[in-house]
Amino acid sequence: LLKVEGSRVTWYRPDSLAVLLALKKSFPQAKLVAGNSEVGIETKFKMVDYPVMISTAAVPELHELAFGNNGSLNVGGAVTLTDLEHHLEHFLAEHKLSTASGMRAMLDMIRWFASVQIRNVAVLAGNIVTASPISDLIPVLMALDAKLVMASACNGPREVLVCDFLKSYRVVELKPDEVLCSVHVPAPDLPNGVYEFVRSYKQAKRRDDDISIVNACLRVQLEPTANGWTVLHVRAVFGGMAATTKRAKHAEAAFLGQPWGQATLDSALKELTKDVPLEKHAPGGMAAYRQTLAASFMFKFFNTVSLELARKRDGSMPSAPDIADKDISSTRNFLSEDPPVTHGSQSFHVPSGGLQQTAAAGGKDHDCITDTSRAPVGQPLSHRSALPQCTGEAKYVDDMPSIPGTLHAAMVLSERAHARILSVDTSDAEALPGVTKVFTASDLSDEQNMIGPILPDEELLRRTTVQSTGQPIACVVAESVEVAQRATRLVKVQYQDLKPILTIEDAIREKSFHTPLLYIEDGDVDAAFAMPDTVQVEGEIRIGAQEHFYLETNATLVEPGESDEITVYTSTQNPMKAQKFAAIACGIPFSKVVCRMKRMGGGFGGKETRTVFISSLAAFAAHRLRKPVRINVERDVDMWITGGRHPFLAKYRAGADPDGKLRALDVKIYNNAGYSLDLSEPVLARALFHLDNSYKVPNLRAVGHLCFTNTVSNTAFRGFGGPQGLLVCEAWMEHLATALKMQPEQLRARNLYPLEGSRTHFLQLLHQCPLQRMWKELSSSAEVEGRIAQVQEFNQQNRWRKRGIAMLPTKFGISFTAKFMNQAGALVHIYTDGTVLVTHGGTEMGQGLHTKMIQVVARAFEIPLQDVTIRETSTDTVPNSSPTAASASSDLYGMALLNACDQLKGRLQPYLEKAGGNFKSAVNTAYFDRCDLSAHGFYKPEGIGYDWSNPKSEERGTPFNYFTHGAACSEVEVDVLTGDMRIMRADILMDLGNSLNPAIDIGQVEGAFMQGVGWCTIEEVIWGCEELKWLKPGQCFTRGPGNYKIPSFNDVP
Repeated sequence: LLKVEGSRVTWYRPDSLAVLLALKKSFPQAKLVAGNSEVGIETKFKMVDYPVMISTAAVPELHELAFGNNGSLNVGGAVTLTDLEHHLEHFLAEHKLSTASGMRAMLDMIRWFASVQIRNVAVLAGNIVTASPISDLIPVLMALDAKLVMASACNGPREVLVCDFLKSYRVVELKPDEVLCSVHVPAPDLPNGVYEFVRSYKQAKRRDDDISIVNACLRVQLEPTANGWTVLHVRAVFGGMAATTKRAKHAEAAFLGQPWGQATLDSALKELTKDVPLEKHAPGGMAAYRQTLAASFMFKFFNTVSLELARKRDGSMPSAPDIADKDISSTRNFLSEDPPVTHGSQSFHVPSGGLQQTAAAGGKDHDCITDTSRAPVGQPLSHRSALPQCTGEAKYVDDMPSIPGTLHAAMVLSERAHARILSVDTSDAEALPGVTKVFTASDLSDEQNMIGPILPDEELLRRTTVQSTGQPIACVVAESVEVAQRATRLVKVQYQDLKPILTIEDAIREKSFHTPLLYIEDGDVDAAFAMPDTVQVEGEIRIGAQEHFYLETNATLVEPGESDEITVYTSTQNPMKAQKFAAIACGIPFSKVVCRMKRMGGGFGGKETRTVFISSLAAFAAHRLRKPVRINVERDVDMWITGGRHPFLAKYRAGADPDGKLRALDVKIYNNAGYSLDLSEPVLARALFHLDNSYKVPNLRAVGHLCFTNTVSNTAFRGFGGPQGLLVCEAWMEHLATALKMQPEQLRARNLYPLEGSRTHFLQLLHQCPLQRMWKELSSSAEVEGRIAQVQEFNQQNRWRKRGIAMLPTKFGISFTAKFMNQAGALVHIYTDGTVLVTHGGTEMGQGLHTKMIQVVARAFEIPLQDVTIRETSTDTVPNSSPTAASASSDLYGMALLNACDQLKGRLQPYLEKAGGNFKSAVNTAYFDRCDLSAHGFYKPEGIGYDWSNPKSEERGTPFNYFTHGAACSEVEVDVLTGDMRIMRADILMDLGNSLNPAIDIGQVEGAFMQGVGWCTIEEVIWGCEELKWLKPGQCFTRGPGNYKIPSFNDVP
């Protein structure tokens, strides 16, 4: 027996079943721990305390795993799912038994149970005792009439059927002093000539590592008779349809003793509605879909069994129900299918020439140079930090060691969507040992407390009201993370609830808008619609939010220095804003604050502004307490409070002539800003700029409404409103194509912008627009015409699985639409050994910006890549930098660095001539000649900027420096019975100009494609509202990977 005593928990590891039972007798409320996969969730997120924990890992009796001579299976209580999986695989490989159908169903389900890592430690007994209503294995065990063997020190072993073990939601038939010792799965008792069929089913948002929406296991034993096959025994068990896993007894009764045929199935399906009734607002939502899944699983099972009977039939067997060829597709089930082998190819062009210089070299920015050699610029080089990131050597904020005396901060977050704060009682929290201080709004002046990237309409700590759940009310600073988090739960906040506005529809009804509205009009929309032959459609589209789901959550470490100086290490795309608001919160000059950022573990726009309130709180606490303070936000909190991609609602009216030439568009779009402005206005603006996608619409009117709601403040996200605008465009294009009775691809091709001469609806002239060329190239390379015919043929031959194919273009504007943000600074130092240290205002978040900048500098000086180093981004080397965003950082910082390099090359030119071009020798000579080997570079693109406040569209300006263009074709297959989907093939063609690094850019394109797949298929941000009454109003349901799913490897085409 091993015993470990801690301050709050005592841990036991017994080495025999007898000792385990004795411990359970002494500590009946003790928690048994095996893989910790559920206990970890309970203690971390449900705040459950277990003073006594007992590990079952070293109890040999609980590790027994064996098949009996008759094919029965005994699984010990501490057997991991991986061990069970491998045991079943070996058994099924060696025993081709017709009676092993149940074991195959169990193996099929285990393979898709959680992840390999979870299965390696989780045990079957733990999954059973947890009694989740969506357990993947309990339906299988119930269908197989499995028994559970339990024991205690006072009583001998007793057996309970799994179906009798489940009492109510997560309540089981297990006495406090009992231990679930083993699971016994009996072998089927089949009379001669009787066949058994068992199948398991599961539907989740994604296949890999996901909890079920609904799962099931169906089992039937069929006896041949003179009149056909008769049901001798049946089990139909469903998970996700009630508070516990449930047998469909009415449906079973409809099958039992009846002939195996369509009439019996129809009767069973009718009875199934009695077994699995779900209220419209049942917990978990999707009530109608879940009921449909249950019926679909039963239908699939019937067809599968019927098809297998037909295959088994010989002259002595009765015939099976006939399954038409078109219905065979209903029998497919991803649980029992191997994933298809995937492959991919990438092609790109590495051009020569095309290099430019800056004004520092004489002439103007972007003047061409004659040298045709580009390397290493344009080469497909690996990311500079790829290997350190893969090996774990790359350091992030959370990896930085804490110096002695470092404190830890945690936030007290609002629990109401909209309410007045009546009182905040911090006394219990402050009394907790280890707590240093609890800060509230009373510790900050109004000026210190107000933040916001455009409009200071947010508070660091809420003073009188809360406008959303998840807003900081207090900040606890303590000696450890655990104490800080425990103290946050001791702060008592009293509220007076106010009426919340939770959706865009609520905001429209209550007129909860930011003013002024954004408005664009080009041409005569009303006149175009008034033409008698205009084909018109009207409709609306709702677009959901998306969580950034960067790998590294928000993290900040602040170290105070002397004379009010502080250094902020934070994971941010915007060091300038982190510096600015940390200084404001502390009441000190900006120059006293240095923000340092080496790398982020992803950003996607989520760390452009929404990191600021977190880093500013840590800075304020560190400055006030004169001690280092760090805050690392947990994933569930980060997803709750930092916002994401804006939800949109668009109402459109579109028209075209009878031949499919677009004539007019009138559209109103609404975005859900959340509780504050943040960047919602420019996000809305970019959506308006992209309402045309790639098509010439001669008459267009668009109005953008920015809605304030009592939900999280939404923010920048990859594309920054552009994807929403593009999606709105394709909604009305599809609608118009249907009205015109033409293929959407035909309508798109007919209206693509030409190479030259067209202007967008915001009057920007398009130059060298490659859309028509790219459309033809992709149509040919992706074999679109032939595949459309193949898809149509497939759909004619398959009733229950359907394929679809679509081809789309894109046009995306590059630059910040706010003119002042289009500027960049850089600093280049040359050392006497000829190596170069580079600093610029951009941040590295995995997108390869630093790698590209190293390529630019190495090419400028014609030196090896390894001689160029970028250490970090810091506000004390390059001040006032714009955020790394808008897909413009390579352009901006590349030119700024080139400007600095051109300055230095001009200074070094005479020394290079003397040294015969030897860079290191020239640098050394220049140093002794007292030549300045450091240069600050700066760049600002000319001719851009757009003024929304100008009432005359033609005088507003040009928002974008240029456009990138793309086209993509995707083919998908959908199981129409379950909604299960797989992307069969995706072809992507992008025109990015002359790429600085094709390997990195291809990675970005592929990653963006999959992020878009997630947004449009499985990712769903859910907040409680009138439509989702099973949630509290304003409560964020998707606060972690358990409820929010991004695409997995299995989803990649």
